[in-house]
Amino acid sequence: MKKLVLSGKQIVTGAGSLSCLKELCYKRVMIVTGGSSMIRFGIIDRAKGYLESAGATVSVYSGIQKNPAIEEVEQGLQALKTFKPDCVMAIGGGSAIDAAKAMLLFYEFPFLNFENVLDYNAKGEIPVNRDTALVCIPSTSGTGSEVTRGTVITDTKKELKVPIMTDCLRPDIAILDAELTTTMPKQIVAETGMDALTHAIEAYINHNLDDFNEALCGGAIAGIMKWLPVSYEQETLEAREKVHNYQAMAGIGFANVGLGMVHGIAHSFGAAFNMAHGLTNAVILPFALEYNSKDKIVADKLAHLSYLCGCENIVDEIRKLKSRLGIPNGFKDAGITEKMYQDKYELLLAHAMLGATNVNPVKMTEEEMEKMLATVFYGEKRF
Repeated sequence: MKKLVLSGKQIVTGAGSLSCLKELCYKRVMIVTGGSSMIRFGIIDRAKGYLESAGATVSVYSGIQKNPAIEEVEQGLQALKTFKPDCVMAIGGGSAIDAAKAMLLFYEFPFLNFENVLDYNAKGEIPVNRDTALVCIPSTSGTGSEVTRGTVITDTKKELKVPIMTDCLRPDIAILDAELTTTMPKQIVAETGMDALTHAIEAYINHNLDDFNEALCGGAIAGIMKWLPVSYEQETLEAREKVHNYQAMAGIGFANVGLGMVHGIAHSFGAAFNMAHGLTNAVILPFALEYNSKDKIVADKLAHLSYLCGCENIVDEIRKLKSRLGIPNGFKDAGITEKMYQDKYELLLAHAMLGATNVNPVKMTEEEMEKMLATVFYGEKRF
């Protein structure tokens, strides 16, 4: 028996769907957002206007950085305790959504903190139901966090990314308004799009894949491969909307199925060097797929994906897409020097063996991971 959850209460899609906030009946809404773009482009003011027209009192907590850290979550938690919202609303990229989720988790359940949350979660002792609503409105098309049951927060002292996966973090409402994605610069389009592609493909080749999520992930892969370069080069609203919807499909898929070592390695590099998650995934993806193809089930799935995408070899096609999007081939070309890499090597290796690497379709040893780290750093096959 397997339990599948496709979303929270509802997913609202379509350009201009931000206006559905006028229909919500919350009394006190805390909006959590990132650095400045959502404020600069007037999105936060629009959201506030819609909510206030429905009778809500609104407060805005801004300044969430990429790779949100424990300290940011703890500061935001204090803001929640002061304001006492009945709804937490994340508007922005995946970092803002992840931070909002973690803030809400500790606000809703005061007995939890970063010292004990993983233990409680492992024992299944985090409640599913909560009193405070969670609404997520992504402005980037990559993480799928608006439809997943997880959040990833960085422990800067340990240089470690901490994934927290629990059902109470699944947002009640996800609003996929493609108009918000028109604020993304090209680099963010590329990196977040590759993040979504990684989610879909890692779930697709995971041995836990089921019929429902095979359709979701397969459709997302074919759709992203077709529409991401159009979104990047032509910046049309149609292409932005297509990728925005496909990345949510990928999010639903991996939330039910799991990921693989791309994410284990990406979290390691991301935490050690404060790199954007989409960029780290994009660098690693084709190398990891090539490595995992030694598993016959994975090889057969990749062959089927090649058919779905109308190409001879999906891995080669991903490499072409990376080049088209200006994604570097290895981390050495992404600004990490040899000295930086060697200085952090033991940390990178230890952390790359954690998390999603444990459910990689090919079981990884430290010896094999060392070959993969050299491969993704130098951007050339070492396995």
